[in-house]
Amino acid sequence: MGAFTRMAAFAGTAFVALTAATAFAGELKPFETMAFEAAQQAGNPIVVDIWASWCPTCAAQEPIVEKLAASPDFSEVTVFKVDFDKQKDVVQALGAQRQSTLIAFKGASDPASIETLFRSALTN
Repeated sequence: MGAFTRMAAFAGTAFVALTAATAFAGELKPFETMAFEAAQQAGNPIVVDIWASWCPTCAAQEPIVEKLAASPDFSEVTVFKVDFDKQKDVVQALGAQRQSTLIAFKGASDPASIETLFRSALTN
């Protein structure tokens, strides 16, 4: 798995959405390493959704994630879905401890992105 620049990991229902230009606008995609790394290298905003088919929290999050991904406000965010049970290598590489985890990636050295991350820790 390539180098991951993890910006934030959130368990449960927390979610941070960051925006910038992307060729994969508003798309929910199965996680593929090459597509993820290409989006990351391009500096595109990314949300990784680690889910499991048997997880009730994942089931509750799914329509929310889909609605946000379809919203014009977040049309520039690419959402990659990781199957918790079938993609253990990806789950481990991302440092996720459990299913129902959402991770936002965006320009790790961008001051505004880092401040957004810090502020998200203060809100519920």
